[in-house]
Amino acid sequence: MRLEPIEAATRFIKIHFPNCLGSILSGSVARGEQNETSDLDIIVIESTPHCYRESLIKFDWMIEVFVYDIESYKSYFENDFKRSRPTLIRMIAEGIVIKKHPELDRIIGEAKQILLNGPESWDDKNLKSSLYFLSDTLTDFIGSENRMELICISSTLLERLHEFILRTNKKWIGSSKWIYRELKQFDEQLTFEIFDAFDIFYKTNEKEKVILLVERIIASYGGRYFEGYKIGK
Repeated sequence: MRLEPIEAATRFIKIHFPNCLGSILSGSVARGEQNETSDLDIIVIESTPHCYRESLIKFDWMIEVFVYDIESYKSYFENDFKRSRPTLIRMIAEGIVIKKHPELDRIIGEAKQILLNGPESWDDKNLKSSLYFLSDTLTDFIGSENRMELICISSTLLERLHEFILRTNKKWIGSSKWIYRELKQFDEQLTFEIFDAFDIFYKTNEKEKVILLVERIIASYGGRYFEGYKIGK
C-alpha cells in the first residue's frame, strides 16, 4: 500500500533535498482531485543555482520534481505571464507547503499576487487577430463535410474560442484539461453550454449548436471578421 501523497512528498524531500529552502506539493493531489494515474508534482527551491525538471518513481508514486533557486523561477513566471498560461505560477500559488522557509513564503506571495492580477489586457491588434483566426476556424467548421477533418477543426475551434473568451475578459488561459478548468472558473454556466454544444457535435455530427454559440459570443465584437484584416503590412 503506497503512502499518502503528503507523507510521500515529505519523505521525498527529507531524503533527496534535505537542505532545500522550501518545497511545495502541487497538482491534482494538492487539490484533492487525484485519480489512479495522478502523480506527485513537487516544487523545490534550492539555495544554490539550480533549474531542472526530473521524473522519478519513489514510494510507489510517479514523481515530477521541479527544482529552482531564488532567481531561476523568475524567468518561468515571466514566460507564464507573457503566454497568459500560469502553469508554474498556479502550482506555487495553490500548492501545499511541505517544507517552510521565508524565501518560499515570499515566492508564494508573489505567485498569488500575479495570479490574482491576471494577464495583461489585450490591445486592439491582439483582439482583431484572435477574432480573425477564430472566425476563420468557424468558417472551416461550417464548410467541411469530412468527418475526420472536422474532428481536427473542432479541436482548434474549441481552443481558440476558450482563448477569445478568457483573454477578452482579462483571464488566464489553459491547454489540454486546463481549457475546461480555466473556463469553468470564469463562468460555469457558459462552460456547460460550450461543452454541451461540442459534445452534441462529437456524438451526432450536428454542428448547429456549436455554430450558434460561437456566433453569439463574437457578436458583441462585430461578428465574424475577415475583410480588412492585415498583418505585416
